[in-house]
Amino acid sequence: MESQRYPLAELNLSKHLWTLRFCMSCQYSPQSLNMLQSTPLSATTRMLASLLLLIVCASSVDAQRSPTKKPAAPKAPKIKLPESVRKSPGKIMDVAKVSPSSRSRLIGAAFEIDQLVEDQLRERNETPNEMADDEVFLRRIYLDVAGRIPTLKEATAFLESAEEDKRQNLIDQLLGSPDYVSNLYNFWADTLRLTDRPQANIIADPYLSYVKDSIRTNKRYDQWVYEMLTANGKVWEDGAVGYQLRDDGMPLPYIDNTVRVFLGTQIGCAQCHDHPFDDWTQYQFYQLAAFTNGTRTRMLRGYPGFEKQNPANTLISEARTKFDKGRVPGEFQRLVRANTYLVSEVKAAMRLPHDYAYSDHDPKEVVNPAVLWGEIPTKAIDSTPREQFAAWLTSEDNSQFSKTIANRLWKRFLGVGLVEPIDDFQDIYPPSNEPLMEFLSEQVVRNDFDLKEFMRMIFYSRTYQRESSDFDPSSDESYSFPGPALRRMTAEQVWDSILTLAVRNPWPFQRPSVNQLAPVLDVRFEQDGYDRVLQKSKTFKESYFSPVYKRSLNSHAYQSNILCRASELPSPLPAQHFLRQFGQGDRETINGSQQDATVPQILAMFNGPITHVMLEPGSAIVDNVLGIESTRDRIDAIFLSVLTRKPIGSDRRIAASELSKTKIDNVGYGNIVWGLLNTREFLFIP
Repeated sequence: MESQRYPLAELNLSKHLWTLRFCMSCQYSPQSLNMLQSTPLSATTRMLASLLLLIVCASSVDAQRSPTKKPAAPKAPKIKLPESVRKSPGKIMDVAKVSPSSRSRLIGAAFEIDQLVEDQLRERNETPNEMADDEVFLRRIYLDVAGRIPTLKEATAFLESAEEDKRQNLIDQLLGSPDYVSNLYNFWADTLRLTDRPQANIIADPYLSYVKDSIRTNKRYDQWVYEMLTANGKVWEDGAVGYQLRDDGMPLPYIDNTVRVFLGTQIGCAQCHDHPFDDWTQYQFYQLAAFTNGTRTRMLRGYPGFEKQNPANTLISEARTKFDKGRVPGEFQRLVRANTYLVSEVKAAMRLPHDYAYSDHDPKEVVNPAVLWGEIPTKAIDSTPREQFAAWLTSEDNSQFSKTIANRLWKRFLGVGLVEPIDDFQDIYPPSNEPLMEFLSEQVVRNDFDLKEFMRMIFYSRTYQRESSDFDPSSDESYSFPGPALRRMTAEQVWDSILTLAVRNPWPFQRPSVNQLAPVLDVRFEQDGYDRVLQKSKTFKESYFSPVYKRSLNSHAYQSNILCRASELPSPLPAQHFLRQFGQGDRETINGSQQDATVPQILAMFNGPITHVMLEPGSAIVDNVLGIESTRDRIDAIFLSVLTRKPIGSDRRIAASELSKTKIDNVGYGNIVWGLLNTREFLFIP
């Protein structure tokens, strides 16, 4: 039975260890190539060995061509982990906890989910999967809620617990942790396209902090979205205005993106012509866009400090007379320009485009605002157009609002949406389980748009806690959810899990808060003269000016990789960064992350610095393993740390064989860690 315990894992530890030893020991010779071809290996393993062999061979050829021998270079000193990540973190942040009193109600709602799922399974003559064992559940719930694998201490505590309700207790504990905030922030960063610098002179850090803080405090989802759609002022006065600034200068794409993210409906085609595959017309698109046509994102003449000329231009012109050759420092220009971005709402008529081609209305005709379906809530009738739009979109009577977020979160944790694609609700894409879709939508509203309670309900369900199935999302058949679909970790989950193995403090720093940023960034043009603004720009340069701030993070780096949770790193990261290699999006498109396997991913896991960091002296897993006396217990600790399970019989035999082939114990244990890290089992959520 042991061989069937993890049927989807494809552990292949022995083949990974063979590849490691072969590539590190081979020389450039026909024999090495023949050995590679004649050894029975999987296609993937053979490709990995071939890639590394090419590197070794290239080095050997260069050495053979050299006419003289060069003296051996001195050994490089062992790279140490930054001191900031080697000590356990102090207090990270206060996070809203779940309510103990609502557990029984949510267990009842989870039972309803299971009934609706199992009803459909019976209709299709399918059976639900077996319940996942504690090891599988433990790994899954940590990755889905905390965004990382559990530590050795956490895994041991849960697996040794005899509490009957230990699963519910762990769910509740994780939902109230800083890890939950970090993980859900990554989810929203991909959806909302969060980036530090959406345009040259916009400083978006307060907006990113606002999103993170809304998750931390468990702000009601409808309130959170309403704030982003209606906020006014500078971004450090109200971080929610960052949502408006994300599509600055693109009022029509702003409407398209907003409807797609929050209502799961794609109306972008109707910007230029009637939708070819749906019922939306170009006129309807402009009617909806009329609600936000009065949004302005710059200071307007008449604002304090802006009388005749743009105050930023005035200050920069004065600075050119003060600096050598008129070269005004970047921090000065960025600070004053950023202070001209101020969101407000004015009266402005929306007109059809000059090339409007349909006979129902004339080109350039004024368009009165109107919603796509339903009505503006009565309480918002006398509000501004933007407030009317936000009230309609977030209304509890707008079922598309609650369905969309329910479907997004269902896919996040079960692997497949009830409606696919998740942002394209159409009649041609009906829910795979209509009663379940309706129930989940109702639960969003019943829980008063408390998304933490909604997620808690899903996690409590048997459906979520069953063994996973290997389902192809591209299949024409719909998924009936006998259990979660097998999923690969997101890029952020891989990164944060490796940090869990490597460092004791994955929070050496956090994103600056609005309270930290506001005093540094705010310029009052009506009272701050040139000297005062110059001093502020120097403070800005020393603290949060992007180039300087990013360089300051290098004190927490190992081989140029900043060892901190993915949620706290600059965004977007360079294309060659581990996170980008593993599919983190460039934050230009909604849900732009990718799950496809690539050769750079293989090489990054095989020989990249981020996978080597855990084998350095002082890493968490090195200290944990070497602090254990017996070989058997050390092997158990490695498997629990990397795969969140104890080794089965065949695993122990392979590990023992590897230890017998290395003269130095530390090297053998390191090889086992490296081998497990490069298995499919590590990269997938069971």
